[in-house]
Parts: sequence; C-alpha cells; structure tokens
Amino acid sequence: MTTERTTLPTATDLQDRVTTALTAMGVDASAVAGSDQATSPLNGAIVSSVRWASTAEVAEVVARAHTAWLSWREVPAPARGAVVKRLGELLTTHKSDLAELVTIEAGKIPTEAAGEVQEMIDICDYAVGLSRQLFGRTMPSERPGHRLAETWHPLGVVGVISAFNFPVAVWAWNAAVALACGDAVVWKPSEQAPLSALASVTLLRRALAEAGHDPQVAALVLGDGGVGAALCDDPRVALLSATGSTRMGRAVGPRVAARFGRSLLELGGNNAAIVTPSADLDLVTRGVVFAAAGTAGQRCTSLRRLIVHESILEEVLERVATAYGRLPVGNPLADGTLVGPLVNAGSYAAFRGALEAAVAQGGTLVAGGKRELADVGAEAFYVRPALVRLPEQSGVALEETFAPILYVLAYRDLDEAIALNNAVAQGLSSSIFTQDQAEAEAFCAASGSDCGIVNVNIGTSGAEIGGAFGGEKETGGGRESGSDAWKAYMRRATNTVNYSGKLPLAQGVNFEV
Repeated sequence: MTTERTTLPTATDLQDRVTTALTAMGVDASAVAGSDQATSPLNGAIVSSVRWASTAEVAEVVARAHTAWLSWREVPAPARGAVVKRLGELLTTHKSDLAELVTIEAGKIPTEAAGEVQEMIDICDYAVGLSRQLFGRTMPSERPGHRLAETWHPLGVVGVISAFNFPVAVWAWNAAVALACGDAVVWKPSEQAPLSALASVTLLRRALAEAGHDPQVAALVLGDGGVGAALCDDPRVALLSATGSTRMGRAVGPRVAARFGRSLLELGGNNAAIVTPSADLDLVTRGVVFAAAGTAGQRCTSLRRLIVHESILEEVLERVATAYGRLPVGNPLADGTLVGPLVNAGSYAAFRGALEAAVAQGGTLVAGGKRELADVGAEAFYVRPALVRLPEQSGVALEETFAPILYVLAYRDLDEAIALNNAVAQGLSSSIFTQDQAEAEAFCAASGSDCGIVNVNIGTSGAEIGGAFGGEKETGGGRESGSDAWKAYMRRATNTVNYSGKLPLAQGVNFEV
C-alpha cells in the first residue's frame, strides 16, 4: 500500500478543494456561510459551512416552486428539453469539479465519482429526446362521430429526497425527466452531501436563467429528516420521489398517501448473484468483486449474497478471497485506490455488528472484515471488504447491511438457487453467471428472479439510464430514469371529442329528456 493511500488528506486540503470547485461552478459564497457543517468521510473533518432550512422555509420554497411551475408548464416541451440540454452542457464543462465534490462528500474514488456525473449528463441527453416524445394514443370510440384520445400533462411540483451514496445522479434522474415533462423540482439532498447539491442546482438555475425562465423551477432545501417530512406533507408536492432505506420508505409512503399524493420509492436491495457450474470464473471474479466492493459496498445495487453451485464453491471462494486481499483500500484521492471509506461511524458499527452476528449464526469469515487506517484517521472508517461463508440463508443474511459484506451460500439445483435469490424482503437487483442459455432464460422468466433488475453475466450494480431503474417488494416498486418511467411525472387525461352533432351515449344507454 502506497504512502499516499495510507496518508489521509488534511482538513485544509479538502476545504481548499471544496472552495475551488464551488467557485468554479458559480455557487454564491452566502450559500456556504451558515452555522451548520459539512463533513467528509475521507478524514471526518469539517470541510465547509452550510445552513439547514427550517420546516417553515420548506413551505416557502415549495410555494415559489409552485408559482414558477404555473408558467413552466406552458413552455413547449421541446423548449423545456433545450434547458435540460444546457444543463448537460454545463455538467460536461464542470464534470471534474462536481466529481471532486462527490469524492469529498461520499468517499467515492474519482473514477466512480466521474461516472456518477456522466450519468447526469447521459440522463440529460435522454430527457432532451424525451421532450419530443411525450406520446399519448388514440383509441377507437364505440360511438360514431367521436374521437377517443389519451394525453399527458405536467404534474406539478416534484419533491426529491436523495441518499448519500449517489448524491447527484439520483436527483438528475428525477430532475431531467421531470423538467422535460413540465414539472418544477424541489430537492432535499442527504445531510452528508449538501455541497454537491448546491453546485448541481446552481448549474440548473443558470441554465433556466439563460433561457429566460424562472430559476425557482429548480429549488433546494438543505436539512435533516424534519425538512424531508415537511416536503412529504406539503399538498403542493404532487409527486415525492424518495431514495433510501426501507425504513425511510415506511415513513415516507404513508405520509404522502395520507394526503393522496403520489410517491416514487426506490429503497433497499439485498441483492444476489447465482454462479452456475458453466460460468466463466474469470468473469465471475471481476463482476462479483466490483459489485460487492465498489463504493465500499454502499450502493443500493451492491452485491450482498453470492449463491454458488456446490461443485465450484471452493474455487469461487478462493478466487474472491484472493482478489479481496489485493484490493487497494484507502484515501480515494490517491492514485490506484479502489475502496474508499464508509460514510460514518454508524455505518462502521453496522458493519461490525453484522459480521459478529454472522459468525454467531454459524458463519465463517473467509476474508477481510478488518478496519484499516484507524491509526491515521480516528474519525474516518476504512474497512477491508468481508467475505463470509454461511451454512444457510437465515438471520443476518436476510437483512441489508449497507457495507461491503458478501455472504456466500451453496446450492444444488437451479430451482433452489432461484428460491434463495427470491427469499428476501427486497427485490431490487439480481444476476446469474452462466454459459447455459436455458439457465439464463429460466432466471429471466416469470418464474425466475422476482427483482426489478435481472442481469446475465454481469454483476448486480451498474445499471444504464435507458432502462427503468427500481425494484419490487420492500424496494418500493418505483421506477426512475429510462423506458416509460416518465409517466410517473405526468398526469394522464382521457379525451372524448364529439364532432357528430349528435349525442349518442356509451353502452347504448337511452336517456331522452
């Protein structure tokens, strides 16, 4: 391990980097002059000041966004798409600046941080095309001289609550599509990542202002759970899109439903990959290690369970354990680092608690599981990803721990493997590694994986923006990004136009006055 990787950045270094990035993106100094604090998981230090909003301020922000929406909804959709296109251009210009903030706030290695910003750019490209394809349909009417059609209209204010692990991409998934659909967006980012949120909204407001539109179409409220609750409760928020834990979703869903609002929930994922006897084990090793250890296991699509055929179990264990031992863990700003820090002390406590529970339940720690760099960063939490062999899928394996722990289970036949894949409360992402087409098709069939994302010969993480992203069961059922996910951000109207000059009633009803 290099000296640079084991030497954590100083608070002054990170503060200077933050100031440089924010200034480059045009963030006003007043936005970082509050009495609240932004910290970095890289070293646990304070890197900037911010100001949390009060719950009363949330209502004011939503009111301004709603007023701005009344005009924004009248802007032709292709013109709205032009604003999103400009946002994509600004993100391209400032890709390295925003990626640096993502690394400092979320602990991602630079390539992952840059990849997240690229996702923002990609969804902008997608939404620009979408702005010319918000198609309805025409249906045959049973009455002569009538036309039956379906149209889609802007929904209103969309509230977005995002998590720390994808501090900007998830907002962009929602915002780019919502803006193209004619909605205003109010964003409550993670308390862990206020700076990258400030920068992102600054760029969007610049794009709006340059085109002569009210910048209040895009709004930001920084704060804790109370701010999020206020956003959930405001009746002017037509759709609340929330990304986070299942526990959070249990709170958000009923609050929004109580006022008959719409919610789009993208929650936890206890994701599994099946490895069959025919699998390419070189491919397996690469796919599994990235899916399980990338972002320090802090993706909703991170691989949590590896279900391996008993005939190749020992070889797969050895391959993954060897790769885990070689993983460069440390300062993500240093060249060559692949695994950065856990986000905070709570995440480390959950990591240790899950490992202890797994061993107590009969599991064997095969590799990793130790804290690293504690001597140089008492307030930073770096760990070596853990590989645990379990005798059965029960107890701790049925829970999602947002940390790099991979539980390994054996199976005898494919039906058993699919049953293990499906036997958890969440249903986000899944994969199978096989060279057998019949096995691949069985996994993708209706009786196969019950997840929203079903992959063959790739890991569970790394979804593309062209497909709808989300999952079933306790994952929440919401869909973001591509495919027809845009329909969640609009309201549907069924139009009946009578051009006959007569008034025949449907279903042959006779009602003469």
